[in-house]
Amino acid sequence: MTDAIAYTIVGLLLVQALWRAPAALRGRARERSLWGTFTALALAWLMRTALGRFLVDHIGVADLATLLKHTITIAAMCTLLRYLTAVDAGELASGAEPSRRVRITSAVHRHAGWACALTIAVMAGVFLFWLHRTEVPTSPYFMERHAGEAGLAVYMGLFYVYSGAVTALCGYQWGSKARHAPRRTLRVGLWLMAVGMAVATLYCAVRAVCAVWNTVSPMPEGPAAVQEAVTDTLLYGAFLLWAIGVIAPTIHVAVLRYRTLAAIRRLHRLWRDLAFVVPDLVLYPPSRILPGSRLAAPLNTARDIFAHDASPQIRLGRYVTEIRDAIHELRRRAPEDLYQHATELAAAETAGRPADAVAEAYWIRAAMASADRPVGSPVPFPSGRGESLAAEVPWLLTVADAYASANPTATVRLLGAATPA
Repeated sequence: MTDAIAYTIVGLLLVQALWRAPAALRGRARERSLWGTFTALALAWLMRTALGRFLVDHIGVADLATLLKHTITIAAMCTLLRYLTAVDAGELASGAEPSRRVRITSAVHRHAGWACALTIAVMAGVFLFWLHRTEVPTSPYFMERHAGEAGLAVYMGLFYVYSGAVTALCGYQWGSKARHAPRRTLRVGLWLMAVGMAVATLYCAVRAVCAVWNTVSPMPEGPAAVQEAVTDTLLYGAFLLWAIGVIAPTIHVAVLRYRTLAAIRRLHRLWRDLAFVVPDLVLYPPSRILPGSRLAAPLNTARDIFAHDASPQIRLGRYVTEIRDAIHELRRRAPEDLYQHATELAAAETAGRPADAVAEAYWIRAAMASADRPVGSPVPFPSGRGESLAAEVPWLLTVADAYASANPTATVRLLGAATPA
């Protein structure tokens, strides 16, 4: 059961590390720091499992998995402090008086690096030269194996004091931010992370006390097992709360990303057809792998939807801009009264969509068919439905749906009925 929980936490941490790897590769300090924290903590938790101990025990150094677990955890805590500072970098760079929370984080971060290195160095020295280690462990618990040794209090005390200080600071930071978080998912995530850090701080305090207790007067086997079970429960609870709290804001981002990609997919056919008619107005031309092949069509669509831009939001904005630019160019070539006839055609249809969206869709189809006409003054056509992307996208999605279901025969009749400009 213990290993199952540990593997679950390793899995959650690795999922977060993989999710954030692309952002880390782009080189921003805060993303790199958070990715490093997740990766280091996943490795540290792996050292708690039978698999991790199996991989390390072959080196031949007794208790090496424990030393690696502790040193990697301290490094992860230092990286987490760097992340907290990177998040607040904007407030520090603005020139305004930083808040007390930011000042505390910045002051701690200035000393975190050397404190981390010094702590790891002293712990390694105690581990190698002070603790009595044997190839045949007398107990499954590190603290019990070294009960009564003065080095135990030093080794474990350093680890838990450093870890407890960092978790307490993180809990304070995230709790302070949670009160002002703009989104519900972010607010919930920050509160879960803050509570998780509070539990982790309690865990560090209890373990530090137990380490001193075991040094002065070794615990009997029964109370020692109870202590291990209780503190393990605190540790598992702390990490699960923190991991779920980190995931909560990610869910919002994932949902937003999915909705953006869905909007791009619905706009794709309209954008692609317009891009072929007025290719000079698009930044990236539509993909044309094996043009005319039905088998290649899904691949071309996927390349257009997922390629080129830094993010789906940027790609969606580009699609909207290029669609509107192409429509404006078609207005210079379309018949003068084309939109009036498109409005009459839309009013006669019962497609279950807004008549003006159907009219725009038919106008676009007919205007593309007359794109080889001489260039003239722009003919009448409704302007965009919003001044922002959030307002424009829903309307263009309605137009794109009507465009996809427009009747080709009706489009031909519409173009024939229009009066030449």
